[in-house]
Amino acid sequence: MSHDPAPSSARPLRAGFDPRDEAPQYVLPLVVRIERDAPPARTDALETAARAVLVLLSDERAHGDGEWAEAVRNWEDARIRKVVRRARGAEWRRAEALPGITLTGKSAEVRVFPPIPLDGWPKDLAKLQVSGTELDDPEPPATADPARPVLWLNPDLEMSAGKAMAQAGHGAQLAWWALSDTERLTWREAGFPLAVRTATPTAWPRLTTAGLPLVRDAGYTEIAPGSCTVVADHPALRPAGV
Repeated sequence: MSHDPAPSSARPLRAGFDPRDEAPQYVLPLVVRIERDAPPARTDALETAARAVLVLLSDERAHGDGEWAEAVRNWEDARIRKVVRRARGAEWRRAEALPGITLTGKSAEVRVFPPIPLDGWPKDLAKLQVSGTELDDPEPPATADPARPVLWLNPDLEMSAGKAMAQAGHGAQLAWWALSDTERLTWREAGFPLAVRTATPTAWPRLTTAGLPLVRDAGYTEIAPGSCTVVADHPALRPAGV
């Protein structure tokens, strides 16, 4: 299976003016299911969102003449914005009726949709709440397996669950772009295993200077422009000694 390479203009989210801001702006919508009596665990929601982005990027409909391909190209030619909204009950059922892909984790359900114009949200998604999504981990996450990809969060930043889900998705996408076709296929066939963990204050400086894909946030919400939010530590991209 072949994949379109990342466009040369595609870069991590950055602060300040970028020539790509002149292009029509698209956004990748993700919806997380949060029922009152059974909210997902935070880390599982982050990991499921990251995998959802990868599943969409690898889907045949997102490439070549696929039905989502033009929207994906328009999105990748501008800033790779992602917005996470939350739904429950009838809201979730309406979201599931729209074209997209649902990923299920241990406790989380996340639906990812093909990119849409920034001002063109379908009404059933536009009315969903976006801010203040808070989730907790019932137990501390297990130590990440170093043989698997890890998306390391900046330990110095506080982000809502929705914001962190979007940032984890950015990190997964940058790793995807950096891999060869063979490495992508191997990852996909394994089911996109990955972990999302918060780096230790000691490890974070080393991770950010190791040459791994690094997400810098544009600063639209919650955190300052240019903040480093995620390091994508995929074994295939990992320099010796990291």
